[in-house]
Amino acid sequence: MASQSQGIQQLLQAEKRAAEKVAEARKRKTRRLRQAKEEAQAEIEQYRIGREREFQHKQHASLGSQGNLSTEVDQQTRKKIQSMQGNYQSNRERVLRTLLSLVCDIKPEIHQNYRFTA
Repeated sequence: MASQSQGIQQLLQAEKRAAEKVAEARKRKTRRLRQAKEEAQAEIEQYRIGREREFQHKQHASLGSQGNLSTEVDQQTRKKIQSMQGNYQSNRERVLRTLLSLVCDIKPEIHQNYRFTA
């Protein structure tokens, strides 16, 4: 019986060692999964940063050229406004005199289609 009890003890010890090895393997697996997840997250973040940088570059190139067009249009508009204001200032007096002469200097005449009937 002692040998039977000794065999059971060995079997229990072997089972205990196996359980420890399984537990250790599960811990390693969990650790490795966590590490793989972190690596994947880092890789995803690097990819996202790269794509974001590329997007920003393209957006800057696209909007940068539009921004230059916008400033160019603004400058042209200012030049046209200044030109119009200059024309207004230089022609204002002449136009006012012409209008006032047409309104104030009335020359009464008989219309050409009017017939004298006697």
